[in-house]
Amino acid sequence: MSVQQLNQLVVRPIEGEELNVAASILFQSYHDDPLFMSIFNAEKADYEQKLRAAIREELSAFWQMGQSIIGLYQAKQLLGVACVVKADSGLGGHRFWHWRLKMLLTAGFVSTKQLLEKEEKIHEAMPAKNYHMLAFIAVLPRHQQLGLGQHLLHVVDQMVDEDEGSAGVGVFVTLEKYLAFFSEDAYRAVTELTFNTVQGKLLFRPRQEIAIAVNN
Repeated sequence: MSVQQLNQLVVRPIEGEELNVAASILFQSYHDDPLFMSIFNAEKADYEQKLRAAIREELSAFWQMGQSIIGLYQAKQLLGVACVVKADSGLGGHRFWHWRLKMLLTAGFVSTKQLLEKEEKIHEAMPAKNYHMLAFIAVLPRHQQLGLGQHLLHVVDQMVDEDEGSAGVGVFVTLEKYLAFFSEDAYRAVTELTFNTVQGKLLFRPRQEIAIAVNN
């Protein structure tokens, strides 16, 4: 995508009525994610139903707790989504009861338990106490490979860099092909984590001022 076309894009928080569209974009992008395929048992017929429900409940929880759900727009069309959660948001392994109840009803006990264990394990492995977590980032499939993902990620970087209470932003990656995408943006591997039989890498990008201070 040309510089002129990128300049025509708009990035802003999504509105409540756009949550379903955002959930659809995330569903398409995370459908083949090994971790979700393991947690929600991709071999069963209800896999897609459970994944859709889980993403919908996650977005609803982020929205209710005032976390950042950022949309990338061309005119009025939503092309991409990034969800950024703060460590002190209350959205970690000790989720509030109504989220747990909804997830139990839609995803089942085992899947809900695994989601909570995943979040707790990631939190324990983070190299900082106060940080942001990039929970989701996705671009519509037909608009991928155009630089939109990088554009969206840079907006996340700026938001984190402007927050003096944050040490940086982390992301958990299960697919090798996405490691280069994040490493080009100064994300560095912290550790490898295993959930069930799925391995992935926890990456962290220090807040810019902190990164400069360390390098000096």
